[in-house]
Amino acid sequence: MDIIRKLVFILFVLLIYCVHTFAQHDTIPKPDTLPNIPKDSLLMPLKLIVEDSMLRITNLNPYITLHVDSTLSVKLDINKEPQNYYWFLRNAPVGLKINKDGILTFKADRSYFLSGRLKYDNEYKVSLGVQNLKNAKEKVDTFFTLVFYSTEILPSRVKPTISNILYVDEGDTVNFKVQCEAGSFPIENISTTTNITLKNLQSVKKCDDNFVWAIPFDFIKDGDTAKQRALVVNFIGSNKFFTRDTATVRIIVRDALNFPQRYIEYNRTVKDIKYYILQLKFSFKELDKKVRKTKNLRTGFDLASGTSALGGTVASSVTSNKTNTIGKILPSVGVALVPVKEAVSPVKSYEQNSASLVRTSIRRLEYAISDNSLTGEKDADVLAKSKKLKDELKSIQVQLIDVPNIDTGNLSEEELNNYFNNPRVNKKYKVTKN
Repeated sequence: MDIIRKLVFILFVLLIYCVHTFAQHDTIPKPDTLPNIPKDSLLMPLKLIVEDSMLRITNLNPYITLHVDSTLSVKLDINKEPQNYYWFLRNAPVGLKINKDGILTFKADRSYFLSGRLKYDNEYKVSLGVQNLKNAKEKVDTFFTLVFYSTEILPSRVKPTISNILYVDEGDTVNFKVQCEAGSFPIENISTTTNITLKNLQSVKKCDDNFVWAIPFDFIKDGDTAKQRALVVNFIGSNKFFTRDTATVRIIVRDALNFPQRYIEYNRTVKDIKYYILQLKFSFKELDKKVRKTKNLRTGFDLASGTSALGGTVASSVTSNKTNTIGKILPSVGVALVPVKEAVSPVKSYEQNSASLVRTSIRRLEYAISDNSLTGEKDADVLAKSKKLKDELKSIQVQLIDVPNIDTGNLSEEELNNYFNNPRVNKKYKVTKN
């Protein structure tokens, strides 16, 4: 406990001593180490004198914009005496000049732009140099950018390579280019609109694209009495400011024959007629066989009747009573054979007339095919010729409606043609003078 009291007493004494010492230190006057400088001189800025030895241009603007109808005149300065230095330009646009005194001049004449020598909104990078005439190493090479602009806005136009009205036929392909006439702001996008929904259409999206449309043969409806249909195509061009220009093309589509389809229909009609002719030839063959069989049988009866009459006449001239009696009977037998002939083998007049009619119809169809043959795949009369063949076929089918339509069986076309053109068969159906 005594030790703690002693420590506290010692600390207290030391604290009093330190306070007394610091108080004495603050009262001692301090010497002034700064020189005696007037108060006004302390507010003046400090001037540093640095020697400017490197050549440089002091008033060059790196980016110059100039109106088309204005002029430019700038005196360029350097940090040296200008009498000993030479100015020059490289890659300067037409009309931009600089003289020996460093005066940069330009007059933006409108003819430069109309002739295409200069362009609006195009950055021209011009190289500028200045060099000491006595010291070739002392020089400055730099550049600045010159841009021309115009407050006059020239509109850009959409220009198709065809006229506003175009006449085409069905089956044709419309193909033309859509160009653009460049103005102050070129056309960037082109949209295509039509008054009719189209298929197989290649639309235009930008300048110099081709508009391609293959016109189908069913574009004009069958009930359209005008036989033509108008298609209106609008090409809408827009620039970056969405200023639009529209070009309209009116395409008049006229009705035309679908030659590939009509050619197929014609060939199908001819094929049907030829097959029907073969059926008629087979029917003619069957009818002719019946007529010929009947004729042969009746000829046999006629020969038997004639032979009986002749034999009776001969037998009657014989003196023998028995033979004389037979001679009297035989003529009666010949006479009796006549009703038997009519009963057994009557005249086939229907078959005969039908065979003649079928033969005449075959000749008519063959002539119709020959008379209505096509001159080529794109015969302009293909529709009329097909119609004539169909009408002729229908007329003969109605005329021969009572004649049975028999299949050709196992006979080939060559066999039927040989029988039909056989002179012995033709002889019975030819018209004679007597």
